[in-house]
Amino acid sequence: MQKILVLDFGGQYNQLIARRVREQNIYAEIKPYNRITSAQIKDEGYSGIIFTGGPNSVYDPASPHYDSEILDLGIPILGICYGCQLIAYMANGKVSSAENSSEYGKTELNVFEGLLFDGVPKTSVCWMSHRDFISEPPEGFKVTANTANCPVAAMSDDKRKIYGVQFHPEVAHTEYGKNMLNNFLFNICGCTGDWRMDTFAANKISEYRERLGGKRVLCALSGGVDSSVAAVLLHKAVGDDLTCVFVDHGLLRKGEAESVERIFRDTFRMNLIRVDARERFLSKLSGVTEPEKKRKIIGEEFIRVFEEEAKKIGRVNYLVQGTIYPDVIESGLGDASTIKSHHNVGGLPSVVDFEEIIEPLRNLFKDEVCRVGLELGIPEELVWRQPFPGPGLAIRCIGNITAEKLELLREADAIFREEVQSSGLGREASQYFAVLTDTLSVGVMGDSRTYGRTVVLRSVTTDDFMTADWTRLPYEVLERASSRITNEVRGVTRVVYDVTSKPPATVEWE
Repeated sequence: MQKILVLDFGGQYNQLIARRVREQNIYAEIKPYNRITSAQIKDEGYSGIIFTGGPNSVYDPASPHYDSEILDLGIPILGICYGCQLIAYMANGKVSSAENSSEYGKTELNVFEGLLFDGVPKTSVCWMSHRDFISEPPEGFKVTANTANCPVAAMSDDKRKIYGVQFHPEVAHTEYGKNMLNNFLFNICGCTGDWRMDTFAANKISEYRERLGGKRVLCALSGGVDSSVAAVLLHKAVGDDLTCVFVDHGLLRKGEAESVERIFRDTFRMNLIRVDARERFLSKLSGVTEPEKKRKIIGEEFIRVFEEEAKKIGRVNYLVQGTIYPDVIESGLGDASTIKSHHNVGGLPSVVDFEEIIEPLRNLFKDEVCRVGLELGIPEELVWRQPFPGPGLAIRCIGNITAEKLELLREADAIFREEVQSSGLGREASQYFAVLTDTLSVGVMGDSRTYGRTVVLRSVTTDDFMTADWTRLPYEVLERASSRITNEVRGVTRVVYDVTSKPPATVEWE
């Protein structure tokens, strides 16, 4: 299998590069720069290497560096932003502080020549984000593009197939970024695009059938897209050796527990155990207001419940989880900072009573998981259902969690989702939900003063959940949702709409 190495130098959203590669049916895997040697890279047989961006300055001795031998492995290399400066630094070029000429955001790019820019106009818009620049390209490199403030916006050493761009071709704001990446992947690296989700599903089923056959397997089923796809994939591999445990922790959306039980027990004919752990979770979360602590508690209790259920049905060897790549990324990868721990990644306790935790979807992005789901025969209405975080409503209920607040949030959330769906915008908006804040405000109902809670409505549009834009829902939809919530949900006096994109915010509030 052809594969591209994305060598990570600490940027927070560099995994978007891997996703752009995979969109072209080429497998990409991310390795932190300090966890793989140049000898290992050579042995792995990569078709190409992409150096990612990062927040550091290459001339700072404490910044991430790499063995310059990588430039002579004979493997095509593309350096992006910090990665471009690192190539220049390793090849004895000069990188300087931009001082007053740093660039951020949309910038006009002037292209001179180069294989990387085949089919790209001489002038186009690119996305810049840098405070340093290459003041002198290394010997053997030619400048292939510039901007008004950046003399080396791109450079290349065609003989060694090494390329660098100061801008970010992976983001949608770079007009011809996809063309540039495709030129590198297909024309320079010689990839053919043979990695597909149908092959992925078949290979995983075959792998687990051989490795887990005859072993008892327990699947952590939340009913969301990720755990559902993981459950069906493992069920096709090991059949009745799989038991799905669905934990009703009291943090689910309205009617969700009943829906999950009906679908997986009746439709898919799986061995399903539904555990009523509502009081247990609520007790553990009582008085806890810090988001990371909530996630840790939920992760710990999830595992403990699974262990207890496993003991009831006899020795269970493996635990299956629906962890996907954005979960891993946001929980911290390599030198990247942790945005938030996911209950099934950073929230796991250090000791679990299973031989191994199986995560078949760990290296997939959300859209890839959905495509695998369709390949497995899961109905579209399940595959494209609203994403729901593992910690559930706990991270949408700000502050202390109580049964009363959860019930209020369930009702407000159900109303908002009903209004978006009835407007026909359910597929255009990638994720939409309500958040219950701890903010109280004065209202007036029936000529009387009220003092109630504030509900935030949140809707985002994205294709990868690594970045997201807030959805421009019609005012009529927001008006109906606000009117219904304040009229039908007792205790809510104010409804507001979140118009923050990711970044700087995350999709979830906690």
